[in-house]
Amino acid sequence: MALIDLHCHLDLYSDPTAVARRAANQGVYVLSVTTTPSAFEGTAALAPPGSRIRTALGLHPELAAARRHELDLFRKLLPGVDYVGEVGLDGSPPHRTTLDAQMEVLAEILDACAKEGGRILSLHSRGATETLLDLLQFEPAAGSFVLHWFSAKSETIARAAMLGCWFSVGPAMLATKSGRTAVMSMPKERILPETDGPFGTLGGEPFEPADSAHIYPELAELWNVSAQEVEAMLLTNFRQLTTSDRSAC
Repeated sequence: MALIDLHCHLDLYSDPTAVARRAANQGVYVLSVTTTPSAFEGTAALAPPGSRIRTALGLHPELAAARRHELDLFRKLLPGVDYVGEVGLDGSPPHRTTLDAQMEVLAEILDACAKEGGRILSLHSRGATETLLDLLQFEPAAGSFVLHWFSAKSETIARAAMLGCWFSVGPAMLATKSGRTAVMSMPKERILPETDGPFGTLGGEPFEPADSAHIYPELAELWNVSAQEVEAMLLTNFRQLTTSDRSAC
């Protein structure tokens, strides 16, 4: 089985070393996202040698205003990474007051990525989907954009698809009516698996990277195809995303 988790917070599990070891033993391709540049090196060290775990360089929007001083470290580390994440915008009530600062930080991140030739970016967009797309449209050279847990309206999803965005979808998203409705609006050839563990949960238990496979039967039901067809399609999508950067595969 093709096991891919394109958005997981390995460093935030209660026992991150054990989760990383299990993912490595299961052969899961994991994109281990980080929330600050200062967390990057410690998180990267969780990946066992020879594993298919890759670590993304991030500055989460919830922390962007307080950790803006880490942008210098972000730029220093950027040349050595293939992936950037988790970055983006959060316009939800607890973080709306920092949205202007978040936008400035994200603009600097996108500009840095463009100057480095582009990266694959995993993006947060809660409560600020249209504003995020405005910034991505302004800086297309920043790379390939993967919209994580993008529960937006169909017209916003259509706009994102026109901009060339990808969409990472997890079991927790598919457990909600709004999530399933959003996924039905997404182009099948742009969908990728994720867990968002340990924040993505089932019955109070956090999903681990191999649990991304739970979306195969869920998508099979939505699309009226077999789970095997879904698995093959999402593997093809993943290979398409990473084609421009062979070191990411």
